[in-house]
Amino acid sequence: MSVLLSCSSPFSLLKTSPPTHSFPKPSSLSFFRFSPPSLSLHSTPSNTSISIRASTQVGAAGSEPPIADRVSEFKDACWRFLRPHTIRGTALGSTALVARALIENPSLIKWSLLLKALSGLFALICGNGYIVGINQIYDISIDKVNKPYLPIAAGDLSVQSAWLLITFFAAAGLVTVGLNFGPFIFSLYTLGLFLGTIYSVPPLRMKRFPVAAFLIIATVRGFLLNFGVYYATRASLGLAFEWSSPVVFITTFVTLFALVIAITKDLPDVEGDLKYQISTFATKLGVRNIAFLGSGILVMNYVFSILAAIYMPQAFRQWLLIPAHMIFALSLIFQARVLEQANYTKEAISGFYRFIWNLFYAEYAIFPFI
Repeated sequence: MSVLLSCSSPFSLLKTSPPTHSFPKPSSLSFFRFSPPSLSLHSTPSNTSISIRASTQVGAAGSEPPIADRVSEFKDACWRFLRPHTIRGTALGSTALVARALIENPSLIKWSLLLKALSGLFALICGNGYIVGINQIYDISIDKVNKPYLPIAAGDLSVQSAWLLITFFAAAGLVTVGLNFGPFIFSLYTLGLFLGTIYSVPPLRMKRFPVAAFLIIATVRGFLLNFGVYYATRASLGLAFEWSSPVVFITTFVTLFALVIAITKDLPDVEGDLKYQISTFATKLGVRNIAFLGSGILVMNYVFSILAAIYMPQAFRQWLLIPAHMIFALSLIFQARVLEQANYTKEAISGFYRFIWNLFYAEYAIFPFI
């Protein structure tokens, strides 16, 4: 039921950490750090002198930024720490599975279930935050090259603060699930946290092994999330678990989609990975080949979805499933062509990867109605 991945952090995959990499531990450093409000992470020559003068004036006055600004900056750092695009995937996926279970059993819908559903969503977001957070703690030196905007790598969040946050996420998620969803769902949630931990943390650090890494992502984001949420929702309705064709479809579809995310997420990180001699599919096979491979798997996924609608009209709404997946497939082919024409620049690669996540969101958006 946990999600991890993100597949960011982890919701950077498939990487081998540098031999000399040392892993941070909680320390007695300041709880959190802020830069003066006048400084920018992307300053230009035209504003550098202004920032320096502003910082000098603040230092000369012996004053600190207003507490409201410091709190606002800390909130922004925490939000970036959660990797928002993975949060959106988790929230949309769990909402879609709950909606599907309710659509299948409309007579059992009760307002009292709303609070339980919200508590489940809170637990999933906590699990997601723990997994992407612990990955950032153990990837600081790599993120300084590949993702310098992340809060720890950028110096906007201290390592101690990050440890406190992920400890809170893990504890809050486990307590919430344990109190509301029973031992079976608790065990699935714990499994998700465990997989997210061994993905990033030595001595196992499974992200060093490409196949193991993307299998972890596929398991957590593909199977555990979909099966766990659907099972928990039916249990809350007083029903025994029972697979339905749409749920089998989304579980299979998203598991394959998670594999694509796992192999394409390293495309924007090739520069830093090569610098630190980190082995990924992108560094071994090349950006162009991985982009084509990921696109090919997704197009195949869409073709199978269309065939499922054609040969199982009793299980799916053809008028929605067929045209939607035709549009998704054509859009993906077009974006792959745009990437090719842009000669695989870093900006174009990042845009292509964001588009893949948008397709992921779109699949869950239509799922309750298929």
